[in-house]
Amino acid sequence: MQASTARAGFVVSKAVGNAVIRNKVRRRLRHLVRTRLDGLPGGSTLVVRALPPAAEASFATLAADLDGALAAARRPRRPR
Repeated sequence: MQASTARAGFVVSKAVGNAVIRNKVRRRLRHLVRTRLDGLPGGSTLVVRALPPAAEASFATLAADLDGALAAARRPRRPR
């Protein structure tokens, strides 16, 4: 099986918390995204921006929010 050519990046600002909290959030998100990269089209770039509530969110909440965001991104856009 070939690895996905999709990539992911993370934006975790100081508004999320101190360096320890930001790194914890980034590690959790990286773990969650790693299992979902294969489901993205080849060549995709995913940027995940953590908002301040992510510092207090459980792993399950982060996973649900990420899945919801990916589902919304896959939905076709309505014509204007």
